[in-house]
Amino acid sequence: MKTYSPKASDVQREWHVIDASGKTLGRIAVEAAILLRGKHKPMFSPHFDTGDFVVITNAAKIHVTGKKKDDKIYYRHSGYPGGIKEIPFGKMIKAHPTRPVELAVKGMLPHNRLGRTVARRLKVYAGETHPHQGQVIGQNRSAE
Repeated sequence: MKTYSPKASDVQREWHVIDASGKTLGRIAVEAAILLRGKHKPMFSPHFDTGDFVVITNAAKIHVTGKKKDDKIYYRHSGYPGGIKEIPFGKMIKAHPTRPVELAVKGMLPHNRLGRTVARRLKVYAGETHPHQGQVIGQNRSAE
């Protein structure tokens, strides 16, 4: 009995489309992170990239529960003293409608080289149209 270890030639990448309209931010992010990592495949290995491509549409129509629209704050820092910037979720979704979804998914991926490689296969669009129709073969998903 030998332990199976996947090789790059064994990985078959598929394309998944997730419609985010009316769905909760965290639930969409979890589903996308699982598909990006490849955890839904029997050949999953934590140290190897076996994941698929994920296209998230209608990111501008995503919602959050409770008072998070006003209370959830995104922080960034310039690196200089006093250089912290903050922006609430409501303002972020109006200015950059795809960014909250991207940040939520990236936060659920490994924080190393593997996570950065996996995150490149995430495509998020504010509207319903996307330029990846040729790659997607009738695989529309919506978070249950």
